[in-house]
Amino acid sequence: MYGNGDRDTPAWEQPGRFAHAAAGNEAGSKPRGRDGIAPTGWPRGVRPPGVAGWEETAVAWLFDLCPSGYRSHDLLRKYPLILARMARQHVAAALAAARHGYGTARVELAERVPARAVEAALRMYEYEGSRAAATERAVRLVEEALAGERWEPRL
Repeated sequence: MYGNGDRDTPAWEQPGRFAHAAAGNEAGSKPRGRDGIAPTGWPRGVRPPGVAGWEETAVAWLFDLCPSGYRSHDLLRKYPLILARMARQHVAAALAAARHGYGTARVELAERVPARAVEAALRMYEYEGSRAAATERAVRLVEEALAGERWEPRL
């Protein structure tokens, strides 16, 4: 179509490109993985997916990540996937704030506080940014588990 076969054909027009995605959506397909397996990055204090009471621990952990006002919404208890989405967005915003703060701290604080304080603020932004990135991954894993994803044990 574009001249040189597959090399010049955009990926989205190559036959079979999305066959694996369609195969996973068939009515009889089973989710991969097993209950009771927590993948790397799974949050402490949240039981592995599929274990009795795991959703309750996941919901409690997700609420702890969100502003306290979120607890007043029954919708978030009824639909934990919505809560997971909102928690992921909240954590992503914290990560973006840490990245922005790190990138602008030197310029904005250089003439206002001592250099040692600026360096300490940069270290704090690094720490909080890495913590937020790890939390964002953990929220994504919990969200996937709430949607039915399961994992295999790693050797």
